[in-house]
Amino acid sequence: MRVSQIAILGLGNFGTALCRVWGKAGHHIVAWTVEPEVYESITATGINDKYLPDVPLQGVEVTMDLAAAVDGADIVVIALPSSVVLDVVNNVIPHLSSGQVLLDLAKGLAPDDGLISDAIEAKLSAAGKHNPIALIMGPTIAAEVARGVYTTAMMASKDMTLAESLASTLSTDSFRLTATSDPLGAEYWGAFKNVIALACGVSDGLKADGGGGDNLKAAIFTAGFREAVRLLPTLGADPETTLSPAGIGDLYVTATSPFGRNRQMGERLGSGQSLAEAESEMVMVSEGVRATRMFNVLFQRAHQPAPFVEAVCGLLDGKTTVTGFINAVMAI
Repeated sequence: MRVSQIAILGLGNFGTALCRVWGKAGHHIVAWTVEPEVYESITATGINDKYLPDVPLQGVEVTMDLAAAVDGADIVVIALPSSVVLDVVNNVIPHLSSGQVLLDLAKGLAPDDGLISDAIEAKLSAAGKHNPIALIMGPTIAAEVARGVYTTAMMASKDMTLAESLASTLSTDSFRLTATSDPLGAEYWGAFKNVIALACGVSDGLKADGGGGDNLKAAIFTAGFREAVRLLPTLGADPETTLSPAGIGDLYVTATSPFGRNRQMGERLGSGQSLAEAESEMVMVSEGVRATRMFNVLFQRAHQPAPFVEAVCGLLDGKTTVTGFINAVMAI
């Protein structure tokens, strides 16, 4: 393994988990945060009390100076929510040197409902920069990654040589990365899996009245997965990505984990809340809402029937009841 200097921008759950595993592996980590309490906690105790309080960090420098974090890094990891990632990229670009790799971890969509990596590439191009871009997609629950639970994910880049090099450099005994040259497919699956997870959560919301259960969830999961397998390749995704950690692997975790915010959104809708009520009570944004609407538009433009996505849209928009949604999905 080649030791690298890695800038990790963002010290939420996943950014902190990667500080842990890559720091333990011997890489030089410089981590950046905008949160004073996170900076002070790590500086004083070597632990991020706010996000992963049981995870000691070793070999990690922490800073609130973005330029200092990026300076000298071989790899600049953007470990931020999709809602803010492009704003931070705007601030990062002036500090980038030629050859530094940008590694995006955001699972979701850009504010204009496009792919985040495309938006980053466009910003780099507009600034006259040509830094290579890669992304990590897969089932990566941060607390498990930090604890050393065996985890697999995909390192995706249009440049397969770059993907293979990064996968080799950043894999550890417990965090295994596999290279792919299909970042588009990985990102589309990363977004569509949120649609399916939201729909699966509806079954959990029905359990209180005896109308939901694992049989129903499996049926919803199957219908959504079948539609994704049929339609994502029409948008350019490599069919092989379907059965990768970025495809079925990430989908499984997102649809079944009790902690997933997209599944939680579906559970609220299944229990009778409106979308507005559910959003007002949730601390974190459900990416599945935006993803559902984005895919509905994309498939309509492509003249591709997408009854699963349309059924989820109907539920989100209040055009159908929960019972109507279930009946629509079961008829697919």
